[in-house]
Amino acid sequence: MAITYSEEIQVERAKTTKINSVDFNNLAFGKIFSDHMFVCDFEDGKWQTPKILPYQPITLQPSSKIFHYGQSIFEGMKAYKDENGSVFLFRPIDNCKRLNISAKRLAMPEIPEDYFMNGLKELLKIEKDWIPTSEGSALYIRPFMFATGEGFHASPADSYKLVIAFAPSGPYFSGDVKVLIEEKYSRSANGGVGFAKAGGNYAGQFYPTQLAKEKGYQQVIWTDDNTHEYIEEAGAMNIFVRINDTLLTVPTSDRILDGITRKSILKIAEDEGIKTEVRKIKVSELIEASENGSLKELFGAGTAAVVSPISGFGFKGKNYDLPKLEDTFGARLKKRITDIQTNKAEDPFGWRIKVC
Repeated sequence: MAITYSEEIQVERAKTTKINSVDFNNLAFGKIFSDHMFVCDFEDGKWQTPKILPYQPITLQPSSKIFHYGQSIFEGMKAYKDENGSVFLFRPIDNCKRLNISAKRLAMPEIPEDYFMNGLKELLKIEKDWIPTSEGSALYIRPFMFATGEGFHASPADSYKLVIAFAPSGPYFSGDVKVLIEEKYSRSANGGVGFAKAGGNYAGQFYPTQLAKEKGYQQVIWTDDNTHEYIEEAGAMNIFVRINDTLLTVPTSDRILDGITRKSILKIAEDEGIKTEVRKIKVSELIEASENGSLKELFGAGTAAVVSPISGFGFKGKNYDLPKLEDTFGARLKKRITDIQTNKAEDPFGWRIKVC
């Protein structure tokens, strides 16, 4: 896939590097950051000259509107290396488009695709040695934008900052993941911002998740805001349910993020001949399938974990365990995606983009 760029980038190199102090074989997720970051400011009604700078603190006035009205959005992506050292991205244009969907919903300026892609590509060229190659690892990419304009008036800011930062990371989850079906709290509501990757969406998840952890679970399964009868997402991920040999996921809406991994799984499942259904799923259907033995798999899907198998769930004080299968749809689909991402397999969908 060819991408053209047009905007010059000012580059200031870091005087020293932290890379020699990093154990790339034992990486936590999102705890270590590379030497440089991409920065571009929106001021006077237009995007200014983009820059690549040494990774550093960002200074803001106390009156900056990000602190008061929460105009903050982000994306999650990864970069990979193949065995020859070539660098690849996975569906980055989709991330840029989704970032702009989030920006529009929060009354923030949309980002020209060439600014985004050119900045990301040039930053990767500089930081390519930061891409880990051990199994399950990748260079996690965090583009984010927030309001820098000042004032206490409740209105959109007049200036914003776009940043792209990198974090070499290991697997997001390790071990069994047990989830609690949420009966009281909601992640989002109709007409809200649940479909956007807005920071406040995730802040609102922390407290119910904390309560679930106190009961021995790692995450929650969110249910609809009105009746709590339908499952919607698994923590910060889209959810997939396998009943017998059919793979189910719920439709996107105002409340549910249009996940890039979700879309990839559906397409690959179709290519693999796995029957899929995109429809509403009742909690009662999940319980019934678990009790009659037709519930075979439950997993979350997202950029960070790709596929995160769920070993069991809780509801109304009762635990339900998933069967331990030798050959799972989740493992099969994860391998197909990661093999495309790391250039170990053909990419018939045109998702993989070579950077350098």
